Amino acid sequence: MSSPTNKDKVVGAEAVQLKGWWRAHQWLVLRRLSQLGILGLFLLGPTAGVWIVKGNLSSSMTLGMLPLTDPFTLAQVIAARHWPALSALGGAAIAIAFYALVGGRVFCSWVCPVNVATDAASWLRRKFKISTGRSPRELRYWLIPAVLAACAISGVTVWEWVNPVSLTQRALIFGGSTAFGALAAVFVFDLLVAPRGWCGHLCPVGATYSLIGSKSLLRVSAQHSSRCNDCADCYAVCPEPQIIPIALKGKGGASPVIDSSACTNCGRCLDVCGPDVFKYTHRFNHERK
Repeated sequence: MSSPTNKDKVVGAEAVQLKGWWRAHQWLVLRRLSQLGILGLFLLGPTAGVWIVKGNLSSSMTLGMLPLTDPFTLAQVIAARHWPALSALGGAAIAIAFYALVGGRVFCSWVCPVNVATDAASWLRRKFKISTGRSPRELRYWLIPAVLAACAISGVTVWEWVNPVSLTQRALIFGGSTAFGALAAVFVFDLLVAPRGWCGHLCPVGATYSLIGSKSLLRVSAQHSSRCNDCADCYAVCPEPQIIPIALKGKGGASPVIDSSACTNCGRCLDVCGPDVFKYTHRFNHERK
């Protein structure tokens, strides 16, 4: 029997063989625990009467003392000519400081519940070899001023009416097929229309966090690039695969640090890489081995 071709191989199988199942999935498992844990904290109040966190991912209060506000939501409120409460301003400042340090799009991969649906769509695309669809990545950044302009004209926070994150949370707490329909629409869009289309091309919330974390300290590095066997598994699982080549191949003496603000710090490249090319580090660690 002939050996499987590169096209037919299972992404991450080599990592499981070389490192074991846990080390080939640890960051994925930890992300899911983070997403479910955060969502669970929001649900404890309305479902069990334990109010550790009140609110939602747009605006919340933890233990009655820690406010957190989504910066893009705050920007919409201000654009709509509604002056926010002082706690909302403080909550946005805390969120901005945190994501500026750890990477803005950590929100997308470690917090946002929609990521579960987009990851599932990406896995199905690989499994069934669906290769249709493309869309411009820059569109998500153009949507930021477009949404804020719409807020200014209408006087309401227009994105919150269609934001799948907010709609999903409301659906889980209060029910409603329409809200779950938004999540299903994102899943179908990513599956059939554009690969990683929602998070990577359209979502202005993720784009805002990308800008906030453009100079973040926490980074992924292809520090052990000499070990690379060109299996391309990292490209297959990365939600932003265009950011890998320069750091991995080191063309022109480039740093191994992936310094693109598009990186979500999801850790999947660390998981699926059998030779352990990638590692978490800081933006000033330019050592290549």
